[in-house]
Amino acid sequence: MEHAVYDSIKICDKQKIADSFSKAAMTYDQHAAFQRDVGTRLLNLLPANLKGKQVLDLGCGTGYFSQLLRERGAIVTCLDLSPIMLEVAKSRCGEVGVSYQVGDAEQLPFDSDSFDMVFSSLALQWCDDLSVPLKEIKRVVKPQGRAGFATLLDGSLAELKQAWGKIDTYQHVNEFVSFNQVKVALAQSGCHSHHLDLPTMVVWYPTAISLMRDLKGIGANHVSERSPKPLCRNSLKKIEQEYLGYANQQGLLPATYQVCMGVINL
Repeated sequence: MEHAVYDSIKICDKQKIADSFSKAAMTYDQHAAFQRDVGTRLLNLLPANLKGKQVLDLGCGTGYFSQLLRERGAIVTCLDLSPIMLEVAKSRCGEVGVSYQVGDAEQLPFDSDSFDMVFSSLALQWCDDLSVPLKEIKRVVKPQGRAGFATLLDGSLAELKQAWGKIDTYQHVNEFVSFNQVKVALAQSGCHSHHLDLPTMVVWYPTAISLMRDLKGIGANHVSERSPKPLCRNSLKKIEQEYLGYANQQGLLPATYQVCMGVINL
């Protein structure tokens, strides 16, 4: 019974995540400069020539990198939890050399040994246990294939988290895994041959509200223990005041991200 309750909570939570990204599908690209930066760095770690290769873009979003993978010659399968995101991806990439599939990274709807490569940028942090999607990635990639993934680590958005911590006790920022947890997940999934890069990336904003607008604009505003009440004007005023303590000499406010980029040889 406990497992059934836990599974129903996970399904409910995944649906909420999908709903958040579906609502953001039409605004995503205009708020996703950081996501494009991360994905570009990850793409540069992978082969430039993918002619004829079957590639899964896991958590494809609006298909920005699906298109770039196809331009490298890949036959791309776009997978996302959000059907609305997939519609946007389809309008961008069309149907020549690209297919589309609604699905969950923890239960990939593909046969084993289906792909030569998996590309997944900033999608796996939405999974409760990183080893589960990594096992699935290993399962669907052919022997001698490769997978590239990027995920956020503990310490990301620390300024925003600390500023909110001075205002109330609710969770306003998602929790992220530690680097050690990534290494454990790789070992548990049997992904033993890998290379990891750990860049710290900072995005600068004129206001705290503009940062939160970007997070909402990409759909990354689902938090499991958020306040049941919408943010009021007074709370927003307080967060702006607290965040000013992190401003640089130009008055810009940092959003610091700890990123893990991994290339797995399978």
